[in-house]
Amino acid sequence: MIKSKLINKIADQHPNLTTRDVERVVDSILDTITGAMCQGKRVELRGFGAFSVRKRDQRKGRNPRTGETVEVKAKHVPFYKMGKDMKDRLNA
Repeated sequence: MIKSKLINKIADQHPNLTTRDVERVVDSILDTITGAMCQGKRVELRGFGAFSVRKRDQRKGRNPRTGETVEVKAKHVPFYKMGKDMKDRLNA
């Protein structure tokens, strides 16, 4: 589901809220999660899952087009671990 469809679905379920209000709430939630992860914090949404940041070390990679070996710098990447409730619902 893309963000605009999520906003429209929530707005349809709550007719007392305008689409613009729902969009602000969704943006605020996503900004809060992103901000916490930028600070290296873990964000846990019970029943849904946990978002965290993992560090990938520097490594040697390969350019698929030329086959040439290239250095891939160390970087931080987002990581998501599914919650138990979601896992149970998906496998029910």
